[in-house]
Amino acid sequence: MLQRKAIGRFIQWKSAKDKKALLVTGARQIGKTCAIREFARSNYKSLLEINFIDTPSAIKIFDSDLNADTLIPALTAFSQKSLIPGETLIFFDEIQECPRARTAIKFLVEDGRFDYIESGSLLGVNYKEVPSYPVGFEEVYQMFPLDFEEFCWANGVQEETIAYLKDCFDCKKTVNEAVHQKMLQLFRYFVIVGGMPAVVQSFVDSHDIAKSVQIQKDIIALYRQDITKYSKNDKNRIKDIFDRIPSELNSKNRRFSLADINSNARMNRYESSFMWLADAGVTLPCYNVKDLHLPLETNELRNLMKVFMNDTGLLCAMSIGNIQFDILQGNLEINMGSIIENIIAQELTSNGFKLRYFDRKNLGELDFLIQKNNKLIVLEIKSGKDYHHHAALQKILYNEEWKIQCAYVFCTGNTEIDGKTTYFPLYMIQFLQQDSLPGSLVVNVDLP
Repeated sequence: MLQRKAIGRFIQWKSAKDKKALLVTGARQIGKTCAIREFARSNYKSLLEINFIDTPSAIKIFDSDLNADTLIPALTAFSQKSLIPGETLIFFDEIQECPRARTAIKFLVEDGRFDYIESGSLLGVNYKEVPSYPVGFEEVYQMFPLDFEEFCWANGVQEETIAYLKDCFDCKKTVNEAVHQKMLQLFRYFVIVGGMPAVVQSFVDSHDIAKSVQIQKDIIALYRQDITKYSKNDKNRIKDIFDRIPSELNSKNRRFSLADINSNARMNRYESSFMWLADAGVTLPCYNVKDLHLPLETNELRNLMKVFMNDTGLLCAMSIGNIQFDILQGNLEINMGSIIENIIAQELTSNGFKLRYFDRKNLGELDFLIQKNNKLIVLEIKSGKDYHHHAALQKILYNEEWKIQCAYVFCTGNTEIDGKTTYFPLYMIQFLQQDSLPGSLVVNVDLP
């Protein structure tokens, strides 16, 4: 069983005093259901699981009144087992297929006898409209494919090793060369395998890349089927965008060009198609910013974007040619810039960051910008051996207009510091995480 960080988040949710229903979102095949089941086995005496795709007859439970006194007897009758108050988790899976169940959550949570987790894969695409959202009664948690630390756990990397690497990251210390080379190799495996649980488990069990690629191709086919089944409009546009992601990322500036789809294309016509893929969790949009001042949200140019895949293993499987072989050989230079940028985008997203980049004609391009502790950090991603060469970064670091204090270059080299720039190995991206909000922030209001 793969170890997932999400289970720790579920445990935190369970211990909350004023517990809401937990809505677990994310793309298909990322392991939501397995993680919830594993959590339930260890934390509840009883589990009632209803999958609205596998058991469509369960939708009828919510056809009548949605009050708890009507629904709970119906759920008990459906499960044919007693539900223990305070010790039972009721899990509604694929809840996008039963919008009235989302509405009913308000009344079930108010009743308070049981805990509720909902899960779905296409909740953001409005496939079926929810009559009334349970505002104030749901806590949303978004899951992603396995991140690199979870991939390390799956492949037997010891906690002591991860703690050692974390210390090297925090203190900006050089990593032992033997450890550095082993971690670079494991990171290359991660680029190819990605974080889809079925693919990771296959790799752990067999170390057969060919088997991994076949599972990835099956997932890609499932995503294409979802576009046909669940998108209300613009199916062809959405498919075109999805299929062009590898080639667009491999273009000179990695920016998605509408002209490649249609020479007469306009952003306002295609924006909903881009957002459908993002809302389905399939892609990760990365927006350009016009200025390097905080907050970055106010400087976004929504009509200029890069579009990354949610999983770099899937991106490799979608790409033409046997790039898996090149990566295994340690060749990250030939046409690999887009692949390495995608894996960094995937890690940053899992670690809580919004994806943004900067591109200005007279200055050049910065791969990623992140906001952490009210500080702007510039990230450059280098797949080749010339990682000390970054003209745009140098121009911008010493530009008096912005006074940027911190830049990280993630590369194949070891940790080193050069002025405002710190060089980190690619695998260190796992430790660059967004700070959590404090659990309590009580202020003293003493008005005259």
